[in-house]
Amino acid sequence: MIARIAIALIIVAAVSHNARADEAAAWKALRTGGHIALMRHTSAPGAGDPPDFTLGDCTTQRNLSAKGREDAAAIGARIKAEGVAFEKILSSPWCRCVDTARLMELGPVETESTFSNAFVLSNQGEALAAGAKALIQAWKGPGNLLVVTHGANIQPLTGISPAQGEIVVIEVGADASIEPVGSIPPPG
Repeated sequence: MIARIAIALIIVAAVSHNARADEAAAWKALRTGGHIALMRHTSAPGAGDPPDFTLGDCTTQRNLSAKGREDAAAIGARIKAEGVAFEKILSSPWCRCVDTARLMELGPVETESTFSNAFVLSNQGEALAAGAKALIQAWKGPGNLLVVTHGANIQPLTGISPAQGEIVVIEVGADASIEPVGSIPPPG
């Protein structure tokens, strides 16, 4: 019994250490510049959107909760405190993504249709992923690019299914591969 508890504690400590190292690598990369941060919008209860949603009408979409709005502001404050800036900020046209990006108060936000919700637009998933990949591969910096989008858009690009408000930092390799550098978890 004691051996099992000790093993469990060692595993928890190792996972915690790896998560901190992963987060430290992400912050270091963003401070260096020339990286891409793929962020899943903050807390928006539910899944997908109502069947009769209209893209240009936020009242018909799944939106940020009060916690999601608070988390977006907190994430923006943390990014500023870490000394990280973004040369360009792109967002899915979905209201929960645009609101997340704007509430972070990091700069002007432009919508980009290739980061549209791949879960809702599942019949366009491959085209959306190809467009996102091409846009990311074309990013040359020297500053960082922030993209606020959906988990269903980040997963095919990185192999990571992020939590709401999580940031996955990536870099483009010399062979145009997209490689995760680390991730920054959402606020507590």
